[in-house]
Amino acid sequence: MRVAYLEHRAVVRLDGVWRLTVRVRRCRNTVCTQYHRPYLPEEVGAWALPQAEFGLDVLALVGQLRYREQRSVPQIHQVVRQRGVEIAERSVTELLHRYEELVALRLGDATRLRARLAEQGGVILAVDGLQPDVGHEVLWVLRDVRSGEVLLARSLLSATEDDLAPLLEEVRDTLAGPDQDHLVVPILGVISDGQHSIRKAVARALPGVPHQLCQFHYLREAARPIFEADRHAKKELKKRVRGVRPIERELEGRCDAEAEAIRGYCLAIRSALTDDGRPPLAASGLKLKGRLEALSASLDRVTRATSVSEPGHGKGG
Repeated sequence: MRVAYLEHRAVVRLDGVWRLTVRVRRCRNTVCTQYHRPYLPEEVGAWALPQAEFGLDVLALVGQLRYREQRSVPQIHQVVRQRGVEIAERSVTELLHRYEELVALRLGDATRLRARLAEQGGVILAVDGLQPDVGHEVLWVLRDVRSGEVLLARSLLSATEDDLAPLLEEVRDTLAGPDQDHLVVPILGVISDGQHSIRKAVARALPGVPHQLCQFHYLREAARPIFEADRHAKKELKKRVRGVRPIERELEGRCDAEAEAIRGYCLAIRSALTDDGRPPLAASGLKLKGRLEALSASLDRVTRATSVSEPGHGKGG
């Protein structure tokens, strides 16, 4: 192949705007099956997607801010601009769509999934539905709890046995090799919240596969009475801890050691009041009680130390 023409392209990356000169080649052999087909250098694909204005590093940053840090589009737009990239808010939305397409393409690669999961000898399938609000579609996610790989994600209007069984069958077929009667990656078990329709769908699509109730849901239901009592106790504790803001106002303008120490205690109290635990294994009321007791003990030690150091309280006083 020989160079047929040059293609000039601008790519916006985190380290600036790059001007690329791409040498496009074509085969000149008229009897070749690839005759006259244009070929671009492989390196172009490492800079940006086809027809894209922004580089892959900008695309990766946008995806990370959205799905790892849960930022909104305006927040992502602000962060990317702070990194020196001139970009419109609408372009951020377009990059999010491209990022989702790449993730979907990766998740849909059955060969890659089988190669990745075959090393561990099987999968334990977790089935769960995520509903953003009442009346909206439910996003059903099927993933392997051992590797964390998402095997299937799909939105459904309902969650009957007839709706969920095809999803399980699709995952089963994805994990199957060329011979559909032999699973390259066997499904060792299924974990769910025990919803009746899920139980029936698993029994229908995966007969003989053990199905276990999720430990988190099990513990949450078992600890519900304790959780309610703990939440009430935390509410009562918060009522007794008041007056932090007036103390902080009195300290405004002071920079001495005593003022800094008091500010530290005020900050610790605020942190204790706002730091919630996650039930069922972390009771926020008990955590608040423990932190307030530690702060009270610390204040008692400081008070005693101050009293001993005052004139008339030392030896020979």
